[in-house]
Amino acid sequence: MKFTSPATTNPIDRLKVVGKPVDRIDGPLKTTGTATYAHEYHEPVPNAAYGYIVGSAIAKGRIASIDLSDAKRAPGVLTIITAENAGKLDKGTFNNARLLGGPEIEHYHQAIAIVVAETFEQARAAAPLVKVKYAAQKGQYLLNDAKDTATSPKKNEFSGPADTKAGNFDQGFRSAAVKLDATYTTPDQTHAAMEPHATIALWNGDKLTVWTSNQMVNWSRGDLAKTLGIPSENVRLISAYVGGGFGGKLYIRSDVVLAALGARAAKRPVKVAMQRPLIVNNTTHRPATVQRIRIGARRDGKITAIGHESWSGDLNAAKPEMAVAQTRLLYAGAHRMTTTRLAALDLPEGNDMRAPGEAPGMMALEIAMDEMAEKLKLDPVMFRIINDTRNDPENPARQFSRRRLTQCLRTGAKRFGWSKRSLTPGGMRDGRYLIGMGVAAAFRNNLVKTSGARVRLDRNGIVTVETDMTDIGTGSYTIIAQTAAEMMGVPMEKVVTRLGDSDFPAAAGSGGQWGANSSTSGVYAACVKLREAVRQKLGLPDKNLDFANGMVTAGSRSVPLAQAAVDGELVAEDTIEFGDLGKRYQQSTFGAHFVDVAVDVYTGETRVRRMLAVCAAGRILNPKQARSQVIGAMTMGVGGALMEALFVDPRAGYFVNHDLASYEVPVHADIPHQDVIFLDEVDPVSSPMKAKGVGELGLCGVSAAVANAMYNATGVRLRDYPMTLDKVIAKLPYRA
Repeated sequence: MKFTSPATTNPIDRLKVVGKPVDRIDGPLKTTGTATYAHEYHEPVPNAAYGYIVGSAIAKGRIASIDLSDAKRAPGVLTIITAENAGKLDKGTFNNARLLGGPEIEHYHQAIAIVVAETFEQARAAAPLVKVKYAAQKGQYLLNDAKDTATSPKKNEFSGPADTKAGNFDQGFRSAAVKLDATYTTPDQTHAAMEPHATIALWNGDKLTVWTSNQMVNWSRGDLAKTLGIPSENVRLISAYVGGGFGGKLYIRSDVVLAALGARAAKRPVKVAMQRPLIVNNTTHRPATVQRIRIGARRDGKITAIGHESWSGDLNAAKPEMAVAQTRLLYAGAHRMTTTRLAALDLPEGNDMRAPGEAPGMMALEIAMDEMAEKLKLDPVMFRIINDTRNDPENPARQFSRRRLTQCLRTGAKRFGWSKRSLTPGGMRDGRYLIGMGVAAAFRNNLVKTSGARVRLDRNGIVTVETDMTDIGTGSYTIIAQTAAEMMGVPMEKVVTRLGDSDFPAAAGSGGQWGANSSTSGVYAACVKLREAVRQKLGLPDKNLDFANGMVTAGSRSVPLAQAAVDGELVAEDTIEFGDLGKRYQQSTFGAHFVDVAVDVYTGETRVRRMLAVCAAGRILNPKQARSQVIGAMTMGVGGALMEALFVDPRAGYFVNHDLASYEVPVHADIPHQDVIFLDEVDPVSSPMKAKGVGELGLCGVSAAVANAMYNATGVRLRDYPMTLDKVIAKLPYRA
């Protein structure tokens, strides 16, 4: 099915199942521990051996020598794989660094060997016996030191151009009545998923099956085949449940490749669970940024010039953090400029993390908007509303398909009690705590991806959906079942959803906030075909056809749906392909975040007391699951504001706090009650589902709202994340 024009009325609009707060159908499995994650398969892989990854102890250089003799003699060891005996390996399309290093070392904890043994304990005990001598080289590890060497990165599918401009920014900024020129920094961050990267590999002749934790089955199947140098049709990748990804499992990592190599050498299945201290430096992270923002405005608050420059770094200068993306679209202003610069660093690979680009970009832009509002003596909510726009600011001929930023801000301000906010920073106190409120806009572009599905109808009226779409905790199983139930007119208990298997039609996968909208659209397309097959089988006319309550009705004739399959199963398969609507219209999601904080006047400790998100993101397919997505994102935003940061050792070139004990993330005690409001909205330009995404929108702007609330509470303006208490207390005036 090609989606080339805005959706009209279709069966989804009945909203008998779609749009309802249906409980997650995988919930009972997860809460009882019976959902099978990557490392937990036993029956399909009897007699599995265990692999333990050895990571490089240097960040840059070469392996001078590697001695495996002691490790091979260790009890239970079956085989040890290194670059010397692995055979020829390629590099996946989506990988920057090689997943098995040697002799060249590209980054710290790059995998250089896997020890395979009868038990996990034996593999772990043998791994330190691998003796490696290195010839280390000097590397570049700090963005600030490399910033002046940064260059313009190449455009890719997701980044857009490095630089954009409209009007004459320099002249517009120079002549502005009120100006802001400030620099903000965001740190390196890690995904910190609960489930580690894990894989089981099994060879059957030249056919490979891997059970792994992965967000993008089709991409990763192709990259695994490319890395191993085998046909993609010889690879089956299964990822039925993913215990958190946040972008860290979009692509294959070394656990997948090494499990496959180990299994081939050992001639038996091999299980690999990447050890927690290895994950941070072995896999990917969100890169640090330095961002300079300049805003010029008239005294009435209208922005006349806005410029956003961003610097980030990556291994081999491969991929930038596009922190300027939202500034190109969010606020009006005739004179505009954005630039992105990328430095080569020898740190582990930087790559996507939840809301790449907009998340760190909004952390800076939305503080700058607050600072500018103060200079103009305007309410921060009103300043944003004044500068709302209906068209793409860089291309005014292109309209937004839907844009309800102002409604989000007004709705949130009323619900949150924004009028009670102190107009004077530091002007509200409750005992030893200074109280403040903050606001930030939320913005994330609406991306869509080609997505396929297969739908089956059996003689019992059971509808089975098969697609390689993944569920990373987002609720894919449930919304896909809701879509099939709505389209085929059956209750949820008559739908079976099978996901995460490369033997199924290729879906959009879970990433970029496109998963829910795109994958359900693929199911919609397949169900349209199945409905037609049912109609033909039952000999019904093609007008006024209705599927409801397990019956198919046309005029005065009504037939049980199951009767269409009485002579054999009906199967339909299709793929949704999106046309050029994304070019004709700017498709984005919008929101507003409101935060109330208390800052201890003596210690500088910040406590978040209340949070509210208002979202405009098209049709909400399941409000219960969507709310869970947003409150999880809000929690992540609190972490980004107050605690999350990877710290670089500039001598050894690695992230020091590379485990969950020393990389701080919010816990239950850090998070108050969170309210979420979804504006009633559909967007027929987006898809036949008229939906968008919310999982990343819920993060964008949260950290800045916290920062702005801290300023309102204390009068201390911080521009460097995370805003830890040492930074606060250093500037906090003593107040008895």
